[in-house]
Amino acid sequence: MTSKTTADERLAITKSDLTRMSLNIGSMGLEISWTYANQMGLAFGVMMDHILKKIYHSDPEGYAKALERHTAFFNITVQLAPFVGGIVASMEEKIAKGEIPPSSVNEVKAALMGPLSGIGDSIFLMTLRVLAAGVGVSMAQMGNPFAPLVFLLIYNVPGFVLRVWGAQKGYEMGVGLLESAQRNGIMDRVMAIAGIVGIMVLGSMTVDMFWAGFAVEFGAGDEVQSLQAILDSIMPGMLALGCFWFYYWLLGKKVSPTALILGTMLVGVIGVYFGILM
Repeated sequence: MTSKTTADERLAITKSDLTRMSLNIGSMGLEISWTYANQMGLAFGVMMDHILKKIYHSDPEGYAKALERHTAFFNITVQLAPFVGGIVASMEEKIAKGEIPPSSVNEVKAALMGPLSGIGDSIFLMTLRVLAAGVGVSMAQMGNPFAPLVFLLIYNVPGFVLRVWGAQKGYEMGVGLLESAQRNGIMDRVMAIAGIVGIMVLGSMTVDMFWAGFAVEFGAGDEVQSLQAILDSIMPGMLALGCFWFYYWLLGKKVSPTALILGTMLVGVIGVYFGILM
């Protein structure tokens, strides 16, 4: 007797789907497709595309909105992106059923970006890459032709293992976390905390990723003071914060990110040329 696979079983997210997601062109191209507007957002959307199609198989509008959500701003240590993708997959299943609000998924992504990047960069960029380079260089100095291969293996094998394991563990944790939160009635608090952490990460990035200041100076001789120093004495990062809110307002007015980038470049060149900016 031949058993027929039900539609629900065919459309359920499997370990194979999660493995494909962790190794597909979106996952592998997170840094290649980096943009100033969305950073890794476009590649993250490509990484999630197949899973989103399964979740929203009979809801084209829901699929389009989900894809738009996951091409928004995103930035993380690339080896940990599939872990977030696994959590996102579990949350999107809940969103499709109307059990949690769509906005919650980007709040969770924003909350995870900073802490996971701090851990991931420390492990892969500052530790494992240095170790791999040290071993590779030592072998190369001894004339070993396999030195480049050893470097690539030491650095990449743990990363690929983490990608696959992280995607599946993220999905398991995401489902368990959400179900537990719903049973205990703490989902609203989890989302509120995620939103707060996300705003904190956004605030720190606003200061750390802004490289401009006023070059205007007042006074003469030993009494010279720069406008930037005065602003920093009032509140460090004031210029960055002001520019952030100005750009946010412009985006709300439907000004395209491309126009903002080109406008920023133009203002920067003119400002430095006339000695206003530094």
